[in-house]
Amino acid sequence: MSLALQRLVLLCCFPLMASCAIGGSDTFTFTADLPPNFTYRAIAVYVPAKGETCTVPGGRNTEVGFNRKWRTEYKPDSEIALYRTVSGCPMELGRVKLEINAIYGNDRGDFGSDNAGISIREKVEEQYKSTFNEVGESEFYGQCQWLFRTVGLNRRIVKLLDCKRFDAEGNLSRYRPAAAFTPDQLPGKTVRMKITLAEEERPSIRDTWVKVPGGWKRCMGNNFEDQYAFCYGNYKDFSTFQMVDGRQCTIYPGCTE
Repeated sequence: MSLALQRLVLLCCFPLMASCAIGGSDTFTFTADLPPNFTYRAIAVYVPAKGETCTVPGGRNTEVGFNRKWRTEYKPDSEIALYRTVSGCPMELGRVKLEINAIYGNDRGDFGSDNAGISIREKVEEQYKSTFNEVGESEFYGQCQWLFRTVGLNRRIVKLLDCKRFDAEGNLSRYRPAAAFTPDQLPGKTVRMKITLAEEERPSIRDTWVKVPGGWKRCMGNNFEDQYAFCYGNYKDFSTFQMVDGRQCTIYPGCTE
C-alpha cells in the first residue's frame, strides 16, 4: 500500500476510532536514557495534514503533552500518535518539542532545563536523516553540562543546564540535541534520546570566577554586595559563597581548599 493511500485510510478512520493502525501502528515510542536526576518533558505538535485546507480555531488542542508532571509522575516511554483529528481537521505530527530537566538541589527552583527536538518532514537531506537499526530503533545523542553562578546578597550557587548534540562524526556541536525523520519511517518504531553529563562544570558568566588548583574561586568585585562582581584583572581578592545545601565555601565545587 502506498504512503499516500495509507494516509488517506488513516485520516478517514479518525472520526470513527481513536487509533486505526496501518501496517501495525499509527504511533511511535519516544524514550530517553538520561543521567541520574534528569527527566524530560515532551510536547507533540500537530499541523493540518498535507493537502488539507482546514484550520483549528485558535490552534486549540493541537499539542499533546507527555510528562507534564515530570517531578512526580515521570515515565521514560511516551507513545506518540502520528495522526489526529482536531475540531474535524485531519492533522499530522509536525514536530516534538523536548525539554530536558535536571534537579541539583532540594528547593523547588533548584533545577536546570534546556531544549531538544524531533522534526518530521516530507523530505530530509540524507546527511541529516536519522536511520533505524534491525530492531526498529533510532538513537540520537547529546551532552549536557552544568553552568554555575552566584545570585543574591549571600552569593548562593545556582546552576543552568546547557545541552549540545553530538554530530555524525561524534563531535560536540553548537546545536541542541535533535533528530529528523520522514513520516513513513516512524510507525511502530522507537526513537531514543541518549544524554550524558559532562564531568566538569564551568562558570556561566565569564570573568567572574578564577580557575585554581582544585576548582574555582569567586572574584570579590567592588564589594560583597556587588551582584556582578567581575574580576577585571583582580585575581587576588575573592569572596565566600553559599552552596546549594547552605554551606559557606571558598572554592567550587569542593567548598574548602
